Amino acid sequence: MIFLARGLLLGLAVWVAALAGAPAAIASARPPLVIGAAAAYSAGSLICHQRAERSFTIRGRQMPVCARCSGLYASALLGGVLALAAFRRRRIDLGRARWVLAAAALPTAATWLLELAGAAHPSNAARALAALPLGMAAGWTVIRMMAEEQP
Repeated sequence: MIFLARGLLLGLAVWVAALAGAPAAIASARPPLVIGAAAAYSAGSLICHQRAERSFTIRGRQMPVCARCSGLYASALLGGVLALAAFRRRRIDLGRARWVLAAAALPTAATWLLELAGAAHPSNAARALAALPLGMAAGWTVIRMMAEEQP
């Protein structure tokens, strides 16, 4: 079902573009853009804490999701695109995929646990960078699994 994998990637690309474009759309004060941006902020509030001090800003406005979520979504898109570009009809090894995902989650888990313990306060860039391996691995794995399914 490679067409479903492509559809998911298209949806993810629209979401990443909405996240990046929402602050500029709000700043534009053009009603259609502001309505679209408000939808991105509203959707973002369902999946992210949206704390200002943990979010990137564009044109002086906070993004709809935090830096960690921004890193996850952007790298999931990249991982998915790379999975389709390198796709071969070979079954994905689920056991190996689990280990790759677990290893990719370690930087995110480490920064989160350090923050929780009060031992460190990583910058937004560090939070986003720590999320890149997990997003990339998740995007790759999900798109590969979808693409290899037969209709």
